[in-house]
Amino acid sequence: MSASNSFNGSLPDQLMRCHPQWQALFNQPSLRPVLDNINHFLGERLQAGATIYPAVPLKIFEQLGPEDTRVVILGQDPYHGPGQAQGLAFSVPDHIRTPPSLRNIFKELAREYNNIKLEGNDLNAWVSQGVMLLNTVLTVENAQPASHARLGWHSITDAVISHLANQAHCVFLLWGAHAQSKIPLIMAGQGKHLILKSNHPSPLSASRPPEPFLGNGHFKACNEWLSAHALPPVNWSLTHNDTKQKQQLDLNI
Repeated sequence: MSASNSFNGSLPDQLMRCHPQWQALFNQPSLRPVLDNINHFLGERLQAGATIYPAVPLKIFEQLGPEDTRVVILGQDPYHGPGQAQGLAFSVPDHIRTPPSLRNIFKELAREYNNIKLEGNDLNAWVSQGVMLLNTVLTVENAQPASHARLGWHSITDAVISHLANQAHCVFLLWGAHAQSKIPLIMAGQGKHLILKSNHPSPLSASRPPEPFLGNGHFKACNEWLSAHALPPVNWSLTHNDTKQKQQLDLNI
């Protein structure tokens, strides 16, 4: 089985395209062997005929450097269906059917911002505004969720979270128990943080106690904190398909 978003390259090649600060972090003696081991495993699985997503596991680190990151949204592992995973947490290409969790993210945005309707599922426009859409595991095999959860990716993404937590200002949106398990890493950082937490946007938990995702107010709270720290708010109304937007988000909060 093959898909346009399937992995068929090598992590060292992708590492060379990452932002220089991420390259420096990942090439540290404590992390580079982990990436090399992951790369070796991925190569073995490809030789065995496995289909692995996404095509560019390190994509977020190509697009966004540490100093440009002001919001972090943590996901768990990539979507495990053909054509879905892009290397950005929760985002899928515009032509792909909206996944249930992303549908609830859009529903919460509409609740907070006067029923704004986002056209498209590609969230690259959020990344371009400094929103890091980071899965804590960066690869997965077709139709096997969490299949690479024990591969070593957490060592890499924990280092990323710790690095960002030492920056001057950053908002962390932590949805679900898995994302919230990273709170100690964030609290150990020396930067100024806002941590917003609730249930995961999955339909299984989005409306349930103790902290429902739907109604959490995180998107406005994030922008209020950014504005209070003299940082530009995020225009959450933008998606990759922003030329078709019929409404614009009112950021006068």
